[in-house]
Parts: sequence; structure tokens; C-alpha cells
Amino acid sequence: MRKAVVLITGAGGEIGHGLIARLAERGRDAVITLDLNPLEPSMARMVQREFTGSITDARLLDRILSEFEVATVYHLAALLSTRAEFTPVTAHQVNVEGTLNLLEFSQHEAESHGRPVMFLYPSSVAAYGLPDLETKRRAGRVREDDFNTPSTMYGCNKLYCEQLGRYYARFYKQLAAEPQSGRVDFRSVRFPGLISAMTVPSGGTSDYAPEMVHAAARGEPYACFVRPDTRIPFMAMPDGVEALLTLAAAPRDRLSRTAYNLGAFNPSADEIRTEVLRAFPDAALTWTTDVKRQGIVDSWPEDVEDAAARRDWNFAPQYDFERAFREYLIPTIRTRYAK
Repeated sequence: MRKAVVLITGAGGEIGHGLIARLAERGRDAVITLDLNPLEPSMARMVQREFTGSITDARLLDRILSEFEVATVYHLAALLSTRAEFTPVTAHQVNVEGTLNLLEFSQHEAESHGRPVMFLYPSSVAAYGLPDLETKRRAGRVREDDFNTPSTMYGCNKLYCEQLGRYYARFYKQLAAEPQSGRVDFRSVRFPGLISAMTVPSGGTSDYAPEMVHAAARGEPYACFVRPDTRIPFMAMPDGVEALLTLAAAPRDRLSRTAYNLGAFNPSADEIRTEVLRAFPDAALTWTTDVKRQGIVDSWPEDVEDAAARRDWNFAPQYDFERAFREYLIPTIRTRYAK
């Protein structure tokens, strides 16, 4: 008898840490994980089984399929935006082919145990591509279906995988004699820049916000790579994790979309710097604009319209800008480096 479980890919990343902790806290689901590297011991104790390997390894997925009955997939594994620009072919292999492997895996799981497999997919604000700064400022809060012309490999990967998920959910093998779609219950959130206090920033294009806090807490100088007036949407990691869990719990017939915008707050880089200096008055935070990375950030919206998520499944972030920094980020990161 195979055991019913939740599968988390890319479990060792920032979202994975928070998600594993919340699922363990709830205690309702047995969790298995798949990551290139072993989990930290504190995380490993919270899961039933770890698999170490790549989402591109079909034989490994077959092994998981044979041992477990996967009811829900949180597909977090991805090659992030900055690295993807240096290795676009590898990014496509991991972000697109890996996701296709997991979608097909979920289809087979659903066929095997006779009920849909829920597939939660974190997409990104990088799926947008605004043509210039003037258009960005004029556009204001951007809706899901506007400006879907990303300029990065990561953004292209994410947008395409949103469409792949929609295909599996609604149109899979539509010319077959018997209906094949609907076995994968695909649900995606288009995250803004996610800020975590629990993990060190890993070079993402929106990481200038947490990088400021970490540098200030360590007493090290930091030169921000975007202009002071740069503005994109952000979200505190606990709200991001809670959004995935809330979307997973929503009745399918209430969902009008397969991919939803999420937003929480959208400070300028200078406003972030001011907030960090409030906590660390002696911090050396300066500006050295990286023109290429700046161009990528300028192609993302200043803010997003997330009315569909709020209406369909009661998305309601708890952290605004001030609370995210004063109650979550800064105290937690300060404690980290005070040890």
C-alpha cells in the first residue's frame, strides 16, 4: 500500500523552509521532499522522507511514484533569475523541462489513484515585461494578463509554465476519445519579491531589499545595485507561504483563474534604505547602479492588481511595509548575527 503524501520540490530553498515548518505545525500531512542537496537537520526532522536529486531525473520521479501516493505537489524547484541569465539553456532544462516532468508525474499519479493531484506552482513578477520606465510608471497596478512579454529567461520560463499548467488542468490531450484533463488541479501564484528573515539572500534580482538588512546587521557596507527611486512589489515570506496554503485549501469551483497575482507592499529602494537606517543608524548603505540588473527590475511592474486572489480565495497578507521590516525582518536578522 503506497502512502498518501505531500511532495515538495526545491524544499531547501527560502519558500521550502517556511512551507515545511507550517505543514509540520499543522500536523495533517506527511511530507516528502526532493532537492539537489540534503535538507538542514532542523528541517529534515520535520519530513517523512528526503529524496536527493534533480527534477529532471525521470527515473527518480518513477521511484517516488512507485513508493508513494502523492496527493499534492508544491513545485518550488527552480533556477532563479540572475543565474538563469548566465545559463539560459540550463534554466530551460530545470525550469521548463523539470516542470513538465512534474506535471506529467502528477497526471500519472492522478490516473493511478483515481482522484486529481493538486499542483501548486510559484510563478513570479518576472513574468511581466514592461517596455520602458515611462510605461511602468503610467501602468500602476498591473493585471495578470497585461504586459506578458518578459525580457528574462526566468520570466519566460515562468510564464510558459503557467500556460503548461493551464493546459494540463483544462485541455490535456483534448483530441483523445475520453476526457483527459482535470486530473492535475494546477494552481499558481505570481509572487512579488519575497523577503525572508530565515535564509540568506541568494542573488535574486529583487534581493537588494534583504541584502540591505543583512549587511547592516553584520556591520558591513552595502552598495545597492538599483536606483533609489526603483519600485517593485514585495511580500514577507510568511505571507507567501500562507498564500500557498490558503490557495491549496480553496474549493476548485471558486477559482476563476489558474494563475493569480499577489501583492503586499511596494516601497522604493530609498524607502527601504530609510527603514533599515532607522534600525541601524550607522549602516553604510550607498548606491552603485548595475545598469543591466536595473534594466531587468525596470521591466517589472511598480505594483500588481491582486483583486482576483482576494475575491476568489480570500488572499489577505498580514504584513505591510512597516510591519514586515519592524516586526519580522529586522528583529529576526538582528538576532541571527548577534549570536
